[in-house]
Amino acid sequence: MLSAVALLMSSAAMAQTKEVKIGDVTMTITPEKGAKITSLKYQDQEVISQLRWPESFGSTFWTSPQKEWNWPPVFELDKGVYEVIEKDGHLVMTSPVSEKLKYRVRKDFSTDKKDGAIVITYSIINESGEERKVAPWEITRVPNAGVIKFDAPVESIWPAGLMNFEQKDGVACYAADEAQQNRKVNADGKGWLSYENNGLVLTKKFADLKADEPALGEAEIQVYVNRGKTYIELESQGAYTTLAPGAELSWTVRWYLQPAK
Repeated sequence: MLSAVALLMSSAAMAQTKEVKIGDVTMTITPEKGAKITSLKYQDQEVISQLRWPESFGSTFWTSPQKEWNWPPVFELDKGVYEVIEKDGHLVMTSPVSEKLKYRVRKDFSTDKKDGAIVITYSIINESGEERKVAPWEITRVPNAGVIKFDAPVESIWPAGLMNFEQKDGVACYAADEAQQNRKVNADGKGWLSYENNGLVLTKKFADLKADEPALGEAEIQVYVNRGKTYIELESQGAYTTLAPGAELSWTVRWYLQPAK
């Protein structure tokens, strides 16, 4: 007879996954775990964090601003079981309605072969029955290694002095380092964010926001470095948008993974 722990482990091992492929790139999504992107590989080489404690692995999606839910992440959106529909080259996953926020999230995965991109369109649906304001927020966890780049003046990154950014070829560059405290910075970028490690470059492209478009206290680009040599979060946000009851917003992020030049 299996113990409760063994049953839990067995259930986790059998969690259904779905894949999106383009060329040598394979993205794996797990609908039963908040429709997280749990793997991103170029051939057999993994790019995103595979750590196993909560909030340390994969790529997820939250609503912004964080002050509306604080911590931990909203269960239905971050860890709930998403419904799956596959149609016309699109893999669409939809969350339950959040009991706390009254939002539903939809994630639409597809590919653009001409552009070499995996295309993810996130939608937030207002199921609250009242007018709400919200912004989309993608969080991708990667190993604490490599170099992060985005287009912003180093002196504009805030809070200042938390991470050692350098201006190179006109862009802000951060080489992963180690500290004994958690660190997070914000920046008004130019609609892209990249991560280079082990000979591969992951680049994300999204709408370039004006300085006043993010939610208050948030930013178009954010980088979070967990304490120690553990993981880094590559974060991007869309515009803070007013939604009427039943209305939705959509925000697209294009992922490119290729060998470094």
